[in-house]
Amino acid sequence: MKLQIIDIAIVIFYLVMMVLIGWYFKNKAKLNKESYLMGGKKLPWYMLGLSDASDMFDISGTMWMISLCFVYGMKSIWIPWLWPVFNQVFNMMFLSKWLRRSNANTGAEWLATRFGLVGTRVKASHNIVVAFAIISCLGFLAYGFVGLGKFIEVFVPWNLVEAYIPFNVPQQYVAHFYGIIFTLFAMFYSILGGMHSIVLGDFIKYIIMTIGCVAIAIIAFLHLRENNFELNVPKGWLDPFFGWKLDMDWSNILPEANQKIEEDG
Repeated sequence: MKLQIIDIAIVIFYLVMMVLIGWYFKNKAKLNKESYLMGGKKLPWYMLGLSDASDMFDISGTMWMISLCFVYGMKSIWIPWLWPVFNQVFNMMFLSKWLRRSNANTGAEWLATRFGLVGTRVKASHNIVVAFAIISCLGFLAYGFVGLGKFIEVFVPWNLVEAYIPFNVPQQYVAHFYGIIFTLFAMFYSILGGMHSIVLGDFIKYIIMTIGCVAIAIIAFLHLRENNFELNVPKGWLDPFFGWKLDMDWSNILPEANQKIEEDG
């Protein structure tokens, strides 16, 4: 698929808008630590909720779920339930008020309200939380930018931009390079504008992704209608239930899918 000028213009406009959002909120962010990390505790609950929903809507996870849906069909609907789906709901209903009252801005500060700041092993537990936060952050960044890079590589072939890059990037690292570039934009407006820019940026992303999902669903529906809604899938693909055996055979349609099922165990 080749991007048109309008597509490239939309991407550039989005990136510029995110940078401007960070620049706009930098004065609010630098007022104090609470304003930078917590948005001054004045952000509406629905904006915080949409921000969290947007963060759950990542490209790597979406690509993975689509691949599972393609291979396993309706049986893949059980996969998301491996995660604590309602964990955000319970946190909001029962934990959020205690977090707000504690005036803690970080996980380490929150633990201090329970265990204090002095005592046996308190400093060690504080360091563990800090280390966990840093490692988790780096892990999620890697998880996100690799998937993002692979996605961009499909729409923006490397041979179109290679001439404009002043250094050599091996082919196997092109996806990483794309991912790092776009991750830097996200880091820039997040660091510059603090929580205000993060929440507003997530809100805008959620709207864009929702519109995209609806548009893709309509396009898929129209294409299926052209084929009288017939799917070339194996028996059991439309059934969400299964027994001890999966009983789904792609041999006569797409043998590679059987290999994927075997690899997944």
